[in-house]
Amino acid sequence: CAKAKRMTISVSKLGNGLKIATRSMPHTTTLSIGIWVNAGARDEQDDEQGIAHMLEHMAFKGTKRRDAQAIATEVENVGGFMNAHTSREETAYYLRLLPEHLDLGVDILADILTESTLPIDEIERERGVIIQEIGQSLDTPDDLVFDLFAAACYEGHSLGRPILGTVDSVSTFSQQDLEAFLRRYYGAGQMLFCAAGALDHGDLVRRIDARLGMIGDAKFVTRHPASWAAGRKLVKRDLEQSHVVFGLPTAVENMVDRFSLMALSTLYGGGMSSRLFQQVREKRGLCYSIFSFAALHSDGGTFAVYAGTSASQVDEMLSVCAGELATLASGVKDDEVARAKAQIRANLLMSRESVSSCADALARQIILFGRPQPDAKILDAINEIDGEKIAGMATGLIAGVTPSIACVGPSLDIMSNGELAERLLV
Repeated sequence: CAKAKRMTISVSKLGNGLKIATRSMPHTTTLSIGIWVNAGARDEQDDEQGIAHMLEHMAFKGTKRRDAQAIATEVENVGGFMNAHTSREETAYYLRLLPEHLDLGVDILADILTESTLPIDEIERERGVIIQEIGQSLDTPDDLVFDLFAAACYEGHSLGRPILGTVDSVSTFSQQDLEAFLRRYYGAGQMLFCAAGALDHGDLVRRIDARLGMIGDAKFVTRHPASWAAGRKLVKRDLEQSHVVFGLPTAVENMVDRFSLMALSTLYGGGMSSRLFQQVREKRGLCYSIFSFAALHSDGGTFAVYAGTSASQVDEMLSVCAGELATLASGVKDDEVARAKAQIRANLLMSRESVSSCADALARQIILFGRPQPDAKILDAINEIDGEKIAGMATGLIAGVTPSIACVGPSLDIMSNGELAERLLV
């Protein structure tokens, strides 16, 4: 406990607008550092589907001072780990390394984000890699169904498009296209540098200022709000199971709402003691895998359920899931509330033992809420969760909204969105 009390969160902003946030963890022996860019698949124009993801791949393929092999070798020579990801609203580049190699880590991140050369031969090579990645996703039904679900929720909007793009779109990207996207979004005001571990905030700020303090801002195109499509995307495949996702729109305005939503997801479909696991799998044997989840973005989100079941049992599975959510809206048992809060609290505290988890959580708090949230405030928000708040969250989800449905399986004969909506209100 004494060690935990010495952990501090600090935030600074350089003169050019670049934000730097750190979680000092003196008891750790490693560091996690990364840069989160406020640009993802949602920010692509119609002819740019997949370009944010491709640019993420290209960041490691060469700079003015390092080729692709040198980037990988320098990091791994000191035992470091480097990776990146692209989501619908962000692209992140991060390293895990020892504190004595902080200068190298900052230099590598600054190099790949400000000095990438985007070599044409590497673009062609990586184009082939990404097309293979798209093919693998299309061949994996429990991946494909989530892309279909996004399209069902936000059809006609960039939030509904696959992050990887399409074979056709990825096949057309040129060096000039990648450079244009980079210029549009990769500026100081759109970047957040986050770090966690054995570090000093002021020292890190000085190092970053020396490497990134002179970069300029970038044009940021305003995001267009998405409207709920309540769509239906079904793909017939010769499979043993039907992979199904259905969901509803949601939004959180504060920390208590966020954790009330997490508690709802936890007790509804978050583990072996959850209602869905017990009712759908244990009591009825309708599936092997089933879970609920919430996916939040800057102006909304979704609350959804995934399950894999036989084609003949899809409707029964959907009916049970809908009935359980409707029941939750009418009231939640005290023991369920206590169990959900215990799981969320334990999850939070366990994650604080990982520098990578801490850096990632810090970035997400700032992206979602505009500022970091101290652990004490988070624990207070968890303590405020009660049955009334969870039931209210469930009521808000099902009140007058038609769900979206996606399915990949041997049969497309499943209940309509309207029928599912009726069962949610029973």
